[in-house]
Amino acid sequence: MANEQASEQSEAAMPDWSAYRGVLIVVEQRDGAAKKVSWQLLGEGKKLAAKLDAPLMALVIGEDVAHLAEEAVHYGADRVFLCEAPELRTYRTRPYSRVVLKLIEEAKPEIVLFGATATGRDLAGAIATHLPTGLTADTTQLDVEPPPSRLLLASRPAFSEKMMATILCKQYRPQMATARAGVFQALPKDAAREGEIVRIEATMREEEIAAQVLDFLRETGKLNLEDAEIIVAGGRGLGGPDAFGLLTELADALGGVVGASRAAVDAGWIGHEHQVGQTGATVRPKLYFAIGISGAVQHTVGMSHADVVVAINKDEKAPIFQFAHYGIVGDLFKIVPAIAGEIKKRRTLFGVQLTEADSATPANDSTRAVSEALERSEAK
Repeated sequence: MANEQASEQSEAAMPDWSAYRGVLIVVEQRDGAAKKVSWQLLGEGKKLAAKLDAPLMALVIGEDVAHLAEEAVHYGADRVFLCEAPELRTYRTRPYSRVVLKLIEEAKPEIVLFGATATGRDLAGAIATHLPTGLTADTTQLDVEPPPSRLLLASRPAFSEKMMATILCKQYRPQMATARAGVFQALPKDAAREGEIVRIEATMREEEIAAQVLDFLRETGKLNLEDAEIIVAGGRGLGGPDAFGLLTELADALGGVVGASRAAVDAGWIGHEHQVGQTGATVRPKLYFAIGISGAVQHTVGMSHADVVVAINKDEKAPIFQFAHYGIVGDLFKIVPAIAGEIKKRRTLFGVQLTEADSATPANDSTRAVSEALERSEAK
């Protein structure tokens, strides 16, 4: 009886958030090109909005970015707020946060989502501080409780990536989270789709902004695992840094990039920018090679969305084979060079059709499995 009374008192003490409705995705762009995570969040936001029977909204900020507002509609947004001004050309925390804060005050979304990028984390943190409200960072799973609670269930790795924690924001609105790139699936772009585009005004003039952007230095040759369509990743089974040369040769033959497990990075065999997993990049390539990787949860959670997974490991009981579409048991130091050599013979660029002469080249079980994997990934 006492517990029931306490529960009733707790519910009675909950604020009335009935004025807050809808899911808002803050679209991140640079030089007029949207980050892929923005469209991925629109895809996930569509599911959340459907469960809440609420609109899916998007916010586009910048200069000469009206085309992105139209793209947001094509990727699922019902209503897009567009704020264009010269002072918004490049990202700065204060003017961007002012735009978002004003929109939240006027549109009152119940959920606001940002990409877990350097810009997204900075902007979301500033917004949460000003409102104030809760903010769950680096989420890898999103869901909602159905009405009447309408709570956002934002889940992320916790306790050294040994378990998942689901974080709720019961006392404040909007509920906010940043989400990793590559975790969620963008909806197919529908150029015929129509939606409402609402222009809003910038809230700050240039002379009111203390920080100025004098120049933007672009880092060339930087590895981008999140956008890679083919990844050749290595783990502890490589035995040392020299073996990554074999993986580089295979990646080059396929037109892909080299990834790594946390164990290989922690051992100092390769840089952290190559790491795939909960504490690295979450990827969604068409083709993923897991070579000498046992398949620990810390790693597989970062690559489980790959269209096709090829695992190479000498341990036939390695957990990675549970995630693989194709598994090759054997010595990677013999298998990887053989595959790379065969691919070089068959094609010089990923996607080029095999010639009749190439098709006649004898292939062992390993190269045949990889050929099937390539064909399957191309079909996707």
